[in-house]
Amino acid sequence: MNTAPLRTELRRSIAPWAALALLAGGIAYLYLLDGPWAKRTTAWTAQWTALALWTRSLLVILWPVVVGLGALQGLRDHRSKASELLASTSRPLLHRTAVLAGALVLALVTAFALIVLSGAVQVAGNTSYLHLRWVPIVLVGVLALAAGALLGLGTGRALPSPFTPPALAMAAFAFTVLLGDLLGQRQLVTEQGIPYTEPNQLSLLSPAVAEVRDVLTTLAPAVHLGQGVWWLSMAATGLALLMTSTPRGRLLAGVPLLAGLVIALAVLPTDLRRMYVADGAAAELVCEGPVCVSRVQRQKLADLTGPAGTALSLLERKLGPGAPRTVRENTGSPTIGSPEAWSSDAVVFRFDDALFTGAHGERLTQAFVAQGLMPGCSVLPASWGGSVVVDEAIAQYVATRWVTGRPEPLPGVLSTGQTGRAETVWRVFAALPPAEQRARVRTMREATHSCQGEPLAALEGGSAR
Repeated sequence: MNTAPLRTELRRSIAPWAALALLAGGIAYLYLLDGPWAKRTTAWTAQWTALALWTRSLLVILWPVVVGLGALQGLRDHRSKASELLASTSRPLLHRTAVLAGALVLALVTAFALIVLSGAVQVAGNTSYLHLRWVPIVLVGVLALAAGALLGLGTGRALPSPFTPPALAMAAFAFTVLLGDLLGQRQLVTEQGIPYTEPNQLSLLSPAVAEVRDVLTTLAPAVHLGQGVWWLSMAATGLALLMTSTPRGRLLAGVPLLAGLVIALAVLPTDLRRMYVADGAAAELVCEGPVCVSRVQRQKLADLTGPAGTALSLLERKLGPGAPRTVRENTGSPTIGSPEAWSSDAVVFRFDDALFTGAHGERLTQAFVAQGLMPGCSVLPASWGGSVVVDEAIAQYVATRWVTGRPEPLPGVLSTGQTGRAETVWRVFAALPPAEQRARVRTMREATHSCQGEPLAALEGGSAR
């Protein structure tokens, strides 16, 4: 196979500069900006699925750039006034088109692969859980980049104006923003009247994906299939625009895109819970004694065993019968508007909850005690910005101090304005007989684990209901 034309295109076309722009933009975004992709267990270098989803999220800004650069490359023949000369040569149009498009696509795919590779090297050192279910997520992103480049090339050749590249890039950016923030979001309200949004079917037509909130959730196979059809149809339209020079041909070039849109909407799920699904293999529990975590977090198990065991012993000594016997990670999918009915037999936690972020040693023991006493009933999960309300925070502090004997609150639980009230509640509670203290904490636990009571009222001697 003669690769000389391809090498020439790679040297003389915009392809290497487009690849450099893609690589520099992606690396700068992930490494230099401080965002959720660099924090908690969902960091882009923490797990394989998180790596794939975060690199896909980059396309919200990189994909419009690729489309604009493709359009700029598509203007080359017109700018050089060589269109008629090339058309008169014996070199087939298909061959010329393949070399031009192949050089740009190859350069862009290589740049994106280097971004993924830079994260993969770090992920390999941060987790012992290896799987390949993240690969389709990345491959669809590669297909989206190729389709965007081809659409830009074809549009630049069909509309040879210096205004085409910037206009097309802005249109592509507006497309991703609309699908990500407006048209692609469903407006909902919880039973408590709190508004929130969740992605709808149209959001899946964007090259980017929603923010990663849970390492145990991934995209469904139907999403890969529908998105694959959509981006292949866009690539076909771009190639058709590259290979035609007649108005009728340019009009017919839109047929694959429309057909792909119809097929994609028929295949793509319409319900959020069928778009982002639980990764059952990753969520499988691995246990060491009374402590269990998901397979994806297995490497953290050894660090949890000691503090968790100490917390269970403290709870059993203070609560007696009915104290939790095990500690396990919550592998369920975080939901909005539906407080969980917690099990009183186990301390159920998430690594990304505020209590456990950065906790180790005695602080981790204190966090397990606090979670075992009062898991919290926010209608917004911690990964969605939920937090413990004031009365719950005070009740949790008082009960935790009663079990551990430590007066220092856990970081982030009590604000400066709440410490005075918390101390007042503690002094009144500490003056009670031990039997009354235990009875009130048990009543508080019943209220908090059912998420239907007032925990602070129980500690203060009032009705918990």
